[in-house]
Amino acid sequence: MKPWNIEICDVTLRDGEQTPGVSFSCEEKQIIAGLLDDIGVEVIEAGFPVVSPYEKHCVRTIAGMGLDARICCLARARQDDVEAAIDCSVDMVSIFIATSDLHIKHKYKKPRETVLAQALEAVAFAHDHGLQVRFAAEDASRTDPAFLHEVFVRGSECGADLLSFADTVGCLTPLETLEVFRELVSVVDRPLCAHCHNDMGCATANTITAAAAGAFQLHTTVNGIGERAGNAALEEVLVAVKLKGGVDRYNLSILSKLSRMVAQFSGIMPDKIKPVVGAHAFAHESGIHIAAILEDPATYEYIPPELVGGQRTFILGKHSGKRALEHVVASLGCELSKVQICAVLDRVKRLSEEKCTVTPEVLKRLIKDEREGAS
Repeated sequence: MKPWNIEICDVTLRDGEQTPGVSFSCEEKQIIAGLLDDIGVEVIEAGFPVVSPYEKHCVRTIAGMGLDARICCLARARQDDVEAAIDCSVDMVSIFIATSDLHIKHKYKKPRETVLAQALEAVAFAHDHGLQVRFAAEDASRTDPAFLHEVFVRGSECGADLLSFADTVGCLTPLETLEVFRELVSVVDRPLCAHCHNDMGCATANTITAAAAGAFQLHTTVNGIGERAGNAALEEVLVAVKLKGGVDRYNLSILSKLSRMVAQFSGIMPDKIKPVVGAHAFAHESGIHIAAILEDPATYEYIPPELVGGQRTFILGKHSGKRALEHVVASLGCELSKVQICAVLDRVKRLSEEKCTVTPEVLKRLIKDEREGAS
């Protein structure tokens, strides 16, 4: 299989920080940026400089870290926004305009031709000042296709290096995304970017589908944080582009560490069953599953936990079997006879049915009780 031609632009420090209630300090942003760079992420969107003087300081600081990644920032289609980006010494500026008639009506209150003309001036200004320019269509998924085509064609004529399609309200399905990107790839002459939100739970699937259809730059956030239901999750996208897209240049072993760091800084913990980085992503309780995993982990793990810096765990409960209990007991440095194993397993199942979590401490007490009863 020919590997997908993609790069990653992680927007955790900008779109991820727009999660309600989340604010990263400059030091936290530097730590996250450093880990993203260690993974091999090609572009890091460091922030939105015009938000505040402190935000501008953070963007400038990250741009000065000497990372291998190109540093990007967001700008409205205004010359003063672009000048703020220039002041930050970023490599790339993402200039965005809303392109759907719904957004244009309520946000700009101008004809869409006027909105586009003003945006193109900002694109040309940024290009003339030596910045790589990403021209982004906000709410592209609800934009008149003919007008979106015009936006992208004229943007590239004015110096845009990349053209970004934003599914701003997460309204597309993977099949719709496939159709959209196949069409766009055939009519534009610049690399396309996929920026997907997760309102219907399709952000990662849409991003991967866009990549398969020819999108070049894939936008992600760590743990999928972001406005409302969030964005495409970096860890999910990176695993998919490796296992399905044949892209093998990223250091995925840092993903679990990065996830924990962003959870700590943001105060938003990933769901236990979240793919790749959730606490239960590599946890098993079923006795049938564990017995097979002890023979060959691939039987019930498509993603090896060590690939992403995770760890396989066996959890004892009502679905556990003797093989699982024997393995866990041995890992605690204990030995039990077959009769004792059966007795302890019965108690484990009863406790679990009573909604009691069988922690290692609880298991040690059960083992002790069984041994003392036998003596």
